[in-house]
Amino acid sequence: MQNTIKNINKLLASLPQVTATYGRRTSDDEEVTSLCADSRAVEPGAMFVAVRGPLTDAHRFIPAAISSGARVIVCEDIPGDNMPDGVLWVRVPSSAAALGHLASCHYGDPSRHLTLVGVTGTNGKTTIATLLYDMARKLGHKAGLLSTVVNKIDEREVEAHNTTPGPLELNALLAEMVDSGCTFVAMEVSSHAAHQHRIAGLHYAGGIFTNLTRDHLDYHKTVEAYLAAKKSFFDMLPPDAFALTNADDRNGSVMLQNTPAHHRCTYSVRGDADFRARVVEDRIDGMLLEFNGREVETMFVGRFNASNLAAVYGACILLGYHPDDVLPAISSLHPVAGRFQPFRSAEGVTAIVDYAHTPDALVNVLDTINEVARRGAQIITVVGCGGDRDRGKRPIMAAEAARRSTRLVLTSDNPRTENPQAILDDMAAGLDATQAARTLTIADRRQAIRTAAALAHPGDIILVAGKGHETYQIIGTEIRHHDDREEVCAALGIPFFNS
Repeated sequence: MQNTIKNINKLLASLPQVTATYGRRTSDDEEVTSLCADSRAVEPGAMFVAVRGPLTDAHRFIPAAISSGARVIVCEDIPGDNMPDGVLWVRVPSSAAALGHLASCHYGDPSRHLTLVGVTGTNGKTTIATLLYDMARKLGHKAGLLSTVVNKIDEREVEAHNTTPGPLELNALLAEMVDSGCTFVAMEVSSHAAHQHRIAGLHYAGGIFTNLTRDHLDYHKTVEAYLAAKKSFFDMLPPDAFALTNADDRNGSVMLQNTPAHHRCTYSVRGDADFRARVVEDRIDGMLLEFNGREVETMFVGRFNASNLAAVYGACILLGYHPDDVLPAISSLHPVAGRFQPFRSAEGVTAIVDYAHTPDALVNVLDTINEVARRGAQIITVVGCGGDRDRGKRPIMAAEAARRSTRLVLTSDNPRTENPQAILDDMAAGLDATQAARTLTIADRRQAIRTAAALAHPGDIILVAGKGHETYQIIGTEIRHHDDREEVCAALGIPFFNS
């Protein structure tokens, strides 16, 4: 795996479609020195793929790539004149998709040496992917993880910059996993990655769909386009793969329509499905669940986590494991960092840090808290919305939080280049007079968390939502250290141990 494939003809043979080639001919044994999609990284003899991105069209940089020594150009548009000698031009329908196939070939098709399972949807991707990684290790495998929080090559952590990396980084990581002895990989598949063809060329053993609610409309513009991006992942699954979808989400059946995957199954916590999870008992410290008629104690809380575990259970069974092995492993799983992560003070105040940053996710978390809270307990919610993102969800977030909370503290999330107060004003516009009367607006997130802790009494529950595992806050163009878990522990007067 460490020896990359550089033979030009082998690389080009990996492309599903080439519409035309121009320029020089290549010999059977001719190689490129490297494969790149950044003109600044081109070295003499490189193959340069000109990708049209959401912000930049790399076709503009083809002359710079040639000046730096690129000898093969893969692109969608070839100039009709002034074509330099000694350059092979390859025209393709989609440079982005071509890069995925070329990257996969370049790194030795690592996904074909792995059992690769992708997880897509609005909420639950990180939890399910991480738990599948944990399950694989508990079931005796070396495993890899590609997630929003962190990438893992067995036990070694690699910083994650995107939910789903670009094709070159993605295939390099997969190849490194193969070289490290990994046999299983769980990965999040973001809608951006699917739409931008970052996952083109990968071979999946299975795909999981969690749910679809309002998110990323700053990029996709419409819910229909967002849904189509998610569905495109299922449309690329191979026939020998499984497609596992959430029967409780009305879009679950959409994912199964016309997917090439022959094994099409569902999971549910509400009704009939191939894999059914039923909450027998729900507590603040865990749940007793029943999977297809068999009970197991878990360390997770809430119906949304029961749904996540149903997906994990179903995927493991579809991969060929027996329930007698799967259920004990599920009982030993721990919640994912920043996902319904509880902290408790000596006085009996519980704070929960969760990544919920969409209306639906916030509703799920708060409904769970209301179900397990003791009678008469206050539920105090601290929440904000990101700047330079979908403004339409801001009043919805505030209204949903207010309906399910005793007290509400609106605060900054990642304001980015927007005025923090303007974001808070957008959120407050969703509150009626009664809700506004029990809402505080505190732009400083640290102060908002400390205020919530000061308002709490023994038995109360504080929810700090929106950032979860993140250890930073983006204010303007500056990235500042901020960890909700650290701030919660400081506010409650307890030590923080980052596990």
